[in-house]
Amino acid sequence: MAAKKLEIRGNLGSAYADVYTPEALAALEALAGLDADRKALMAARIARRAARARNKQRIAFLDPQATIARTKIKVQDARAGAFLGAEIPKDLQRQWIQGTGPAAKPNAPLENSIRNAAYALLSGADGWMFDGEDALGQISSMSLDNQRNLKLAIHRDPVFMKVAEQVAGEMNKWSQGFFGRPVITDWKKQLDFTTKIFRARGLHLDDRHVRHAGGASFSASIVDATLYIVNNHRRLRESGSSLVLYLPKIQTAEEAALWNDILSALEQHLSLPDGAVKVYVLVEQVEECFQLMEIRAALGKHFVGYNTGRWDYINSVSDAVAWQREFVNPNIDAITMTYGYMRVYEDRVRRACNTPDQRGQFALWQGGMEPNIPVGSEAGVTSGMKRAVAGAEREQREGASGKWVAHWKMVHIVRPVWEKVGQANQMGRKFPPLTYTSADADGLFLLEPAPRTVRGARDLLSVGLQYGNAFLAGFQAAALKPADYFGNDDVLYLMEDMATGEIRLSILWEWLHKNASLTADDEEARVKSGDRFTPELCQRLLAEEYEKLRNAGNRDVHDSSKNTTLPIAREIVAAYVVDDIKLPWYIDLLNINLGNHDLTEAKRRIRLLADAFRKDGTRITENLDFGAPT
Repeated sequence: MAAKKLEIRGNLGSAYADVYTPEALAALEALAGLDADRKALMAARIARRAARARNKQRIAFLDPQATIARTKIKVQDARAGAFLGAEIPKDLQRQWIQGTGPAAKPNAPLENSIRNAAYALLSGADGWMFDGEDALGQISSMSLDNQRNLKLAIHRDPVFMKVAEQVAGEMNKWSQGFFGRPVITDWKKQLDFTTKIFRARGLHLDDRHVRHAGGASFSASIVDATLYIVNNHRRLRESGSSLVLYLPKIQTAEEAALWNDILSALEQHLSLPDGAVKVYVLVEQVEECFQLMEIRAALGKHFVGYNTGRWDYINSVSDAVAWQREFVNPNIDAITMTYGYMRVYEDRVRRACNTPDQRGQFALWQGGMEPNIPVGSEAGVTSGMKRAVAGAEREQREGASGKWVAHWKMVHIVRPVWEKVGQANQMGRKFPPLTYTSADADGLFLLEPAPRTVRGARDLLSVGLQYGNAFLAGFQAAALKPADYFGNDDVLYLMEDMATGEIRLSILWEWLHKNASLTADDEEARVKSGDRFTPELCQRLLAEEYEKLRNAGNRDVHDSSKNTTLPIAREIVAAYVVDDIKLPWYIDLLNINLGNHDLTEAKRRIRLLADAFRKDGTRITENLDFGAPT
């Protein structure tokens, strides 16, 4: 009998035997060899990033005569659509609204935790992206709770069905008050409406509970995709549902080709047809936008569409030109999807989706996130919902086949935008073909005049701190707003996930290390228009925003966090922003401190990570507490 290639942390193998099934473990063992390729590609990412900074070079389009790595496809053929893509399955052809969120809650018993899955599948969303990545907390065994809850929901376990009936009643009670009507007529029938979709963690992340038998870390991407597909593929296919994943944080076509190999290996292991697993790709990285058609081609029969998000993409642009002193972002609320480089990015995605493959097949374009929640004062909710509907109308006009919402209450507010039009999708709508000129490349970094203010800096600091605190407490998705608006119900909370923390720290880093000038006076901060965003000003604002959180009520900042995770969040924010070397990911600093409430130990881990990256680009991404009791 061959030796096991992988090991599971502590007693989790037995505690989650319904997730780590023999079939799932066999599949993980079969795919384990691909992890070496993943690690090589992640090392190549860091090397490219360092070389561009060293040589002061921007990202460029690929050589059209080159062959896409890990494939036999020429770049020019990919751009021309000379590849075989996917036929869009019936249950993905109409995805007007996709909800997003995890299927589990932190530190919650099953009957409470699984309510997330019930809200999702009763929401009336055309699809629900159950998140294993940016919106899923990673404390304790939450990633496994997420997988367990999904399996119970998909298999209609009695525990789930009992909870779903209760949740349906609560949802109708809310909708009766908000809309004057129920949104669910037959709750059991409603459970069949929504397409189940799962977002795996990105290639850059290691799993917290599975590693190689020799002690080396192992891919979270392979673990997530394997557990979800192995545990649910039979039931989903029996019910006529597609096997659908969202793939995050891809940067190159070579990385997409690795994902293609992972999915093909999993299909072969399970004797599934080639291309049985379908994938949306989130365009969250500016480098990705230089290789859109190449990524479509590399994923071939697996690829069904692109999604355009905001926060992660802004962060990637900031990171890609960290070396370029004249590139400085404005206030975060100014960087909408119609701003400069964001407008160019969205346009390239819709053109890529509407370029036919060799069979004349197009791809889906799913629009971005609506983070508003209809909870607040009457004036606040009315204003927020008008903005939400207007945003959806803009995306529909621009050619999106649907969009995301971050809360089930938003589904029936935004979905009517597409219902009124009535088209299942907008695939094949005519747009100019993609071009690959130097002007196109410059457009992906296009800045436009916009405010850069002390108020903007307070927003970045306050929400960045709150997000880090929420993440460390297990709430990787949280309803947040700047502390100055606590108690003001006219300003709505927004559902935020990891991306909101990443970009806020990136912009702060830019302002501080590129000597950004502020564009308005601020009497309270004793700042004049044209003044620099100095280290002294940054430290003063950080201290002030931190104290606001320390003094906030439990509703906004959990009292239990104020002497545990909040001080660590502050230490991480300060370390990231002040360091002259820009670290690639805020999440790295948070991940290595999950479960740690000791500030002295947190400082040691932060130094460990920063020193390792400074020395040779090493990223510490493994679970430092793998051997600790579970």
